[in-house]
Amino acid sequence: MPKRRRTSDPDSEGDGSDFEGSKSGEDSDFQDASFSKKTKKRVKKQHVKKKGVVRPRSVDVDEVDTDIQIHISTHSKSTHIISSPGPMRVALLRWYRTVHDTRRMPWRKPYNPSCGAEERAQRAYEVWVSEIMLQQTQVATVIPYYTRWMEKYPTIRHLASANVDQVNALWKGLGYYSRASRLLAGAQKAIQKYGGRLPDNAKEMEANIPGIGRYSAGAICSIAYGEKVPVLDGNVHRLLSRVLALHAPPKAKSTLDILWDAATVMVQIEEADTTSPPQYAGDINQALIELGSTVCKVRDPECGTCPIQNWCSAYQNSEPKESAKEDNTHMVDIEDICGLCEPLTGAGVMSYPMKTERKKAREELDIVNVVEWRPIQNSDERWFLFRRRPSTGLLAGLYEFPTSPAVSKPISHDALKHIPYNLISQVVQDARVFPLSTHAQKSGEDLEDDCEDLHLRISKIKVAGDVVHLFSHVKKTYRAQWVLLEGGSTPPTLKSNLEVEIPIKKSGKRKTSPATGGPDTESPAHAMWVLLDDVADVNMGTGVAKVWNLTQALWGKNIDRD
Repeated sequence: MPKRRRTSDPDSEGDGSDFEGSKSGEDSDFQDASFSKKTKKRVKKQHVKKKGVVRPRSVDVDEVDTDIQIHISTHSKSTHIISSPGPMRVALLRWYRTVHDTRRMPWRKPYNPSCGAEERAQRAYEVWVSEIMLQQTQVATVIPYYTRWMEKYPTIRHLASANVDQVNALWKGLGYYSRASRLLAGAQKAIQKYGGRLPDNAKEMEANIPGIGRYSAGAICSIAYGEKVPVLDGNVHRLLSRVLALHAPPKAKSTLDILWDAATVMVQIEEADTTSPPQYAGDINQALIELGSTVCKVRDPECGTCPIQNWCSAYQNSEPKESAKEDNTHMVDIEDICGLCEPLTGAGVMSYPMKTERKKAREELDIVNVVEWRPIQNSDERWFLFRRRPSTGLLAGLYEFPTSPAVSKPISHDALKHIPYNLISQVVQDARVFPLSTHAQKSGEDLEDDCEDLHLRISKIKVAGDVVHLFSHVKKTYRAQWVLLEGGSTPPTLKSNLEVEIPIKKSGKRKTSPATGGPDTESPAHAMWVLLDDVADVNMGTGVAKVWNLTQALWGKNIDRD
C-alpha cells in the first residue's frame, strides 16, 4: 500500500521528506529544452517560421549520440494551468464519495459545517496526529498506532501533559521518531499560546506550531476548519505533474510554484455546483491525495479507472491519435513557449514527473558500546548503560548505548578499545575508571580494594560485529562491542546533571538507582542503568535494537565467560 509523501514541508525532518523547495531554477524568458548538453551537438536547429511560431518535434535516435529515445515537445506555458477546474472537481468528488471509506481510516470523517469551535478543534487534533503519522508510512501500518495514540491521548491537553519518553514509547516501531517529539512540542505550544486549540488558519498554524509546514497546515485547516487552502504531498505532486504534463525538475522552486498554483485552483470554490453534492476544500484535498495514492501510482497507474483522465494531459498525449487532426501539432507562439520542461526520455504517463537521480546517502561509522556493569560479589546481577539522544534531530529523545558517532575509517583495534573508557568517564561520577590494559594482570584481592575506593575497571571488551542501518540521508554502520565494567557493589553513580532515573520495571514499580540514592523524577533521564530483563522495554531505535540482538548472539557463544 502506498505511503503518504510530503512535498517541501519546511518543518519536516530531513530524513522524512521526498521533495523540498529550492531557491534555484528561476524562470527564464526563453529556455528551449532542446538545447540541453546531452543533445546539443547533434540535434538539428529548429526553424522559426515568419509568424513567430514553433511546431513540436521529436529527435530521432540517429540524430543524437544516445541509446535513449528523446522526445522534445514545444508547448505553451498554458499547458501547465488548470483553466477550468469546475467539471474536473465535480468528477473527482463523485469518485471520492464512492471510495471514501474503502480503506477504513479512523481519522477520515465527513465534514460538518455546523460543528462548533470545540468540535472543529478536536477534529484538527485528530487530523494533525494522522497526518504526522502518515508521513513516509503506509496507511495499514498507521491505523493501529493511531488507535492506540487516541486511546492514550484523546485530546491535545492529554498529549501536552506527557513527556518525550512516554510519546516515544507509544511511537516505538513507527520510525522517524522526531515526529513524535514534534507532536508533543506542538501540543504544548497550542496549550501555551492558543488555549488548547490549534490555530484555525493555515498561515498562522504553519508559522507558530512546531513541526507543521505548508502541507500539514493545509491538510489540517481544510479538513477540520473548511479553509480553502491547498495540499501538495508526494501523491498530489505526482498526480498534478501528470495532469499538467509537467516534465521539469521536481524539486525546483519554479516547478513547485506551478503545482501549488494548480492545487490552489482546485480548492478555490467560488460557487458550488448545484448539480453535485456540496463541495468542501477538505474533501477535494483528500480526494486528490486518495487518487494519487491508489490510482495515479508511481508504477502501474490505473488510468482506465481514473475519474479525471479527460483532463489529464499526460494521459491524452499518450493515447494513439486516430487522425492527423487529433495529433498535437498546433503551432505555439514563440513568446508563449514553456521554458521549464526538459526533454522526455520515454513515453506515456509514467514519464511524469521528471525522474531525478537520488543523492547518494553519506556513509558513517558509529562505535556502539554495550556497556555492562556487574558487581564482584553477585555476577548474576547485570546492568546496562543507556544515554538519551538530544530532543531534536535524528532519533530525537530515544535511548542508545554509549556511542562514538562518525569516527574516521579505518579505525585500529587499539583505538576501538580506548573509546569506551572515554565514554564511561564522561558519565560516571566520583569514580576512577581504569581502561582494559591497566588491570589486565590485577588479582581479585587488588580489585576488591579498588572497589572500596570507588574504582572501576573495564575487564573485558569483545567486538560483536557490524550492523548496517539505512536512513534516507545516511547509511550508518554500527560497530558493536560489548564492554564489561566491574567494581563496587551497586551500579556506578552517574553525574547529577544527567537526571538519572530508572524506568518503570515490568512489576509496575518505579525504582531509583541504588547508586544515586536520589529521589525519583518525572523528567526523562539523560542516562540510566537498566537491568538485563528490562532492556527490551527501553525506547530505542531499530538500529540500536539490532545492536542489542547482535550482542546477545555474542553471549550465546559463551564469549562472556572467557
